[in-house]
Amino acid sequence: MRGAYGMDKLSAARAVIDRIDAEMARLFEHRMTAAAEIAAWKQANGRPVRDSAREREVLDRNSARISDPVLRTHYTAFLEGLMAESRLYQQSLLHPELLWVRAASGAYPIYLCSGALREAGDVLELDRTVFIVTDKGVPASYADALAAQCRRAVVHTVPQGEGSKAPAVLETLLEAMLRAGMTRSDCVAAVGGGVVGDLAGLAASLYMRGIDFYNVPTTLLSMVDSSVGGKTAVNLGGVKNAVGTFWQPKAVLIDPDVLKTLSARHVSNGLAEALKMAVTHDPALFARFENSAGYGPVEDLIAACLRMKRAVVEADERERGLRRVLNFGHTLGHGLEAAAEGRLLHGECVALGMLPMCTPGVRARIIPVLERYGLPVRANFDVDTAMRAISHDKKSSDGLIEIVTVPELGRFAFQRVTLSELRERLLMCIEEQR
Repeated sequence: MRGAYGMDKLSAARAVIDRIDAEMARLFEHRMTAAAEIAAWKQANGRPVRDSAREREVLDRNSARISDPVLRTHYTAFLEGLMAESRLYQQSLLHPELLWVRAASGAYPIYLCSGALREAGDVLELDRTVFIVTDKGVPASYADALAAQCRRAVVHTVPQGEGSKAPAVLETLLEAMLRAGMTRSDCVAAVGGGVVGDLAGLAASLYMRGIDFYNVPTTLLSMVDSSVGGKTAVNLGGVKNAVGTFWQPKAVLIDPDVLKTLSARHVSNGLAEALKMAVTHDPALFARFENSAGYGPVEDLIAACLRMKRAVVEADERERGLRRVLNFGHTLGHGLEAAAEGRLLHGECVALGMLPMCTPGVRARIIPVLERYGLPVRANFDVDTAMRAISHDKKSSDGLIEIVTVPELGRFAFQRVTLSELRERLLMCIEEQR
């Protein structure tokens, strides 16, 4: 009897929840209809989507209606999530051209359009202190353009190059943020390439246990790859990206106009990452690189790469499965970077690192494309130095290192190989290119 009585109570409770869920769905539609009207008013009156004071008022008023303190905590979290979804919905209505990344830890938009940097204040929440990180190789006018749109901006410039991805530089950054009086409601913005994005993102993830982070990439390489996905890191003890976090940006703002100041070599450096995506995911895009007319408008190329990167990140935010495909070319590439000692750029090392991971037929198609865009297909470097760096790779386990291979364009596979096998791949490729 007690069992039957228990089942009756369970069924009755589930019936109550079903009725409430149905009513909540109806009310949710009404709420979002009102949110759409608010979005239209904000657009017409030049107001930002987020209104922190109003959100706090709504949270305080409605949370006070819950008498049980335990339930009040849960309800507050529920309401915060609901308001976050409302903001996303309003932004999607106001900016239908946006690319959205819906990672497990939260969704964020990618603003991609020419002139976006001049309009950052319209799409990013800059009505607060914004700690802008840039480097000496980035035109100062880019950081200044963003700073001019902030309520208060602090611009911090680090030396150019991989050497800035170091714990000492990170510590300097965090101390500067503390001196600037940064609070948990303030934010960090990276204006630069992958080094700046990694460093600034890591600082944002650590400061006061995590504050908002905006990524404003200024190189093609960072636009098509590193600005999206939330990987942040510094190097340690000669090991690349040994210390880091997954910290998704609040938003990414990409302005292709800033690429006009890049040298041809740095444009090619970014194309290597785009080629990486094409080789593993999109034979049609690779064919555009092979075509004598070239890959087409750079904005279209960036968008194509971002869609592929987005799909991977959404499926595997923390690199436990599919996202490992993005390491194609990087396992050897990171070793080559260490051996080259600054003579080769990151994308150039990735280009070289792809070749040993392909079948001869695929390699034969990749090499002419690399040569067309000024990327190396051979290099002088100390193999032992490269292999020492590779032996510390984060992808190693039980004496084996996972690599990504490409048996044919648009198809990839994961393999675990020994260091000696990896060395043979590297040597084989070098010999074939002589």
